[in-house]
Amino acid sequence: MKLTNSSKSSADVLNHVEQNTAPSVGETRRTDTERDSAMQYPLVERARQFASDAHGRHEQVRRYTNEDYIVHPQAVAERVAEFLPEPEVLAAAWLHDVVEDTDVDLDEIRHLFGDDVALLVEQLTSGPHSDDLARAERKLLDRMQLQQADKRAKTIKLADIIDNTNTIAERDPEFAALYLPEKYAMLQVLKQGRPELFALARQIIEEGLQQLDQLSQKPPYEDG
Repeated sequence: MKLTNSSKSSADVLNHVEQNTAPSVGETRRTDTERDSAMQYPLVERARQFASDAHGRHEQVRRYTNEDYIVHPQAVAERVAEFLPEPEVLAAAWLHDVVEDTDVDLDEIRHLFGDDVALLVEQLTSGPHSDDLARAERKLLDRMQLQQADKRAKTIKLADIIDNTNTIAERDPEFAALYLPEKYAMLQVLKQGRPELFALARQIIEEGLQQLDQLSQKPPYEDG
């Protein structure tokens, strides 16, 4: 894979893409006030509370930081709200991991939040996969599923990748060496998502891979 050298910040990347992309009417980046307002829709607030309860019930926490798991769906929803403020999309962003990671099923999501939210959550849910499949095979099936997904689901997935890859190279280089190439491959089926988030996700992954490459080239410590 071809990597590019970049020292741009996340904000620089977003600003650059916005200036060089012609978004459709109604698809410009929202202000902080508009984003915050969208996050307060009743449907979105219900999804926030439901996700908090579902992940909290299983005492799930974020790897590396031990924060309550809900900080991840929150980060994803807030980033998506910058571009897609529709209540159904933001509800799905809050709920994107509950079927995959808790005892909640899609029927419950559909009953409580409607068909559109359930569709997006389904498209963002990995598996279930056979235990006989190797990791590479499972990831291929996930990419095939995302390739057919709604572009709104792809935007949510891009925000998910951004939050999951942002610091992984420095926190866990060994796992990052496996994880980052998988996410780089996944980007190829997410090009219909928001271009700003696609660019940012690609930048973070490429910089993480460069960081791993630099670590691998460091000479061993010599006791002198």
